[in-house]
Amino acid sequence: MPEKVSTDSGTNYLILVPTMLLLCLGLVMIYSASSNLGQLRLGDGYFYLKKQAIFCMIGVAVMFAARYVPYTLYSKFVYPLLIISICLLGLLFVPALARQIGGAHRWLNLGPLTFQPSELVKFSLAVYMAYSMSKKGAEMASFSKGVLPHLLVAGILMVLVLLQPDLGTTVIMGIWVLIALFVGGVRMFHISAIFLLCSPVVIWLITRADYRIKRWLAFMDPWEDPTGIGFQIIHSFLAFGSGGIFGAGLGNSKQKLFYLPESHTDFVLSITGEELGILGVTSIIILFGTLIMGGIRVALKARDLYSTYLALGLTSFLGLQVIINMAVVLGLLPTKGLTLPLISYGGSSLIMTLLSIGVLLNISARS
Repeated sequence: MPEKVSTDSGTNYLILVPTMLLLCLGLVMIYSASSNLGQLRLGDGYFYLKKQAIFCMIGVAVMFAARYVPYTLYSKFVYPLLIISICLLGLLFVPALARQIGGAHRWLNLGPLTFQPSELVKFSLAVYMAYSMSKKGAEMASFSKGVLPHLLVAGILMVLVLLQPDLGTTVIMGIWVLIALFVGGVRMFHISAIFLLCSPVVIWLITRADYRIKRWLAFMDPWEDPTGIGFQIIHSFLAFGSGGIFGAGLGNSKQKLFYLPESHTDFVLSITGEELGILGVTSIIILFGTLIMGGIRVALKARDLYSTYLALGLTSFLGLQVIINMAVVLGLLPTKGLTLPLISYGGSSLIMTLLSIGVLLNISARS
């Protein structure tokens, strides 16, 4: 076993340092990508930076609080967490409470702020799966006891997320559930059967919505319609291409000048590639890789099965979102509407990600 990377206080710097560096880089890139947008829309070029800085302070406070809350406490509230998650998802269908953006109602209005319940859903699902799988043990090999109950709970949450509509998050949750079941000891035959049965459903869902078909067509050949459905991904390519190895320099992006949509949210990595070049993007990949490997290491050294599953679950959710976001901005996957954790603008994702990292720090300190 490798030596524990921590100080006498139990702080795992293999997790904490990459997290703080990514947060700082995220603030810099959000300001760079959003200053012109903020000035045009709101008359304040610092608007998005100030809001994200507030989210960062709240998130870091949550992370350090979670660092000192025993991870076993979450297992005692696993079912209340699930009920709260389901209720919050249900509130999205109340027009007076939901905020609609781009035809989707994924955010709850909380006065001047909004909250995205699907971020809490992912955390709740990770806690539930860890608790349930650790309790079942060898019964995980049974379809009726180890597979079906977890599919039913995850299926209810996924359907509610899908109805927002949010197919991207639903697919991530589905992939994550299969990974969790595999780690929990479910037979490969059952996992393969679930995957084969669900794949046609995903294809059917894509063909049911025009905007999903357009996203797929843009992925296949964005140059077929460069001013329409291919516009966003083409300008993402241009951002990376013009950045080269060393980048154009901070603040010198041209694509953020209202060419690349969502430049401070889903496509913030494209602006990073343009301004900081391949070296900047590679640094981000290394930081995320270090953070994810740190999470896996915590899981492998955890002192019980529940904490192992919880650490792996939270780490794999983070890793999946990072990989998918990077694949989207590089044109390797169709656009999904997913942010880059710790870097993209947005409060719900940031705070819940930092909560998950705080839980990892707690598990590490108690291993």
